[in-house]
Amino acid sequence: MIQSLKTFESAFLSPDMSVLDALKIIDNARLQIALVTDEQRVLFGTVTDGDIRRGILSGVRLEDPVTTVMNRTPLTANVASSRAERRALMNLKKVHHIPIVDAAARVVGLEHIDDILSNTPVSQAKDVWVVLMLGGEGKRLRPLTEDLPKPMIPLGGKPLLETIVANFVTQGFKQFFFCVNYKADIIRAYFSDGSAFGANIVYMTETEPMGTAGALGLLPDLPPGPFIVMNGDILTNSTFAHLIRFHDQTDVQATMCVRKYQHQVPYGIVRSEGTRFSSIEEKPLQSYFINAGIYVLDPGVLKYVTKGKPMDMPDLFETLAAQNQESAVFPIREYWLDIGRMQDLEQARADYHKVFVA
Repeated sequence: MIQSLKTFESAFLSPDMSVLDALKIIDNARLQIALVTDEQRVLFGTVTDGDIRRGILSGVRLEDPVTTVMNRTPLTANVASSRAERRALMNLKKVHHIPIVDAAARVVGLEHIDDILSNTPVSQAKDVWVVLMLGGEGKRLRPLTEDLPKPMIPLGGKPLLETIVANFVTQGFKQFFFCVNYKADIIRAYFSDGSAFGANIVYMTETEPMGTAGALGLLPDLPPGPFIVMNGDILTNSTFAHLIRFHDQTDVQATMCVRKYQHQVPYGIVRSEGTRFSSIEEKPLQSYFINAGIYVLDPGVLKYVTKGKPMDMPDLFETLAAQNQESAVFPIREYWLDIGRMQDLEQARADYHKVFVA
């Protein structure tokens, strides 16, 4: 059945609007897509979360026109097609939406799959394993971590780890693997089997630090599909279903989340040609993408992890590259903070109610 225009009226925007406008539509509308059209609803292109994230990686700003990120040749379905035909095409092309157009390319409907993960290798969020790395000593947060493991530091009236778990559970993720070491008994006593938090928790205990990739050798079984690995000191409200879909659609073995980091050089940068002065730029602002400590891995990646051998996640990505196994990067545009230092914790406490309660 073709949906009426009223069902997705909020998904339309004009080509002179900005990437930020498209982002608001995608985040606020249940359909998770923006349709770029003229006043007669003639389709110019579509914009999804993945389109915007790829644009961010290429240097697109949120103030830029939406046409800089839109898909100009989106998959569409003719109004005469059946729903079964449209669904088959969506599964074949791994897309979540298909605009339905008439002979004049006017949008007359939108076919979409309610479950954002339904055409990925896992059927639902509850089938995706979440591995949380919780074994670090948190030395830079002493004296707080002398009595508590870092993930159990209070934030917003409850442990940081509880906020992390709640964010996943709210999004439908249920199966957790806690990799623990330092003061693990405190984490076990608080979370137990996870049932009180709407989760199922399996504990993996490091007898010595194994690194964020080496610890994956402790997994009791092979995951059923792509799985998430995340450091236990990351505070974020990211939509993880977007991450899983991005990973699947890019057809890679591993995906690393990245975050834009800006640094202002405190001096004037002098450029020259040989000994001749060319120009000077005062205190330039430089931007980089840094590792955000969140990953999606295909189960096959685990063959590069040797049980009992320490390995950090960047080393795993380097190993994959050396083996000609493709990886991707996924820019986080939502709130993200690595709570590694005391000033980071102070920032998280200042942000908490505004981001996670308001």
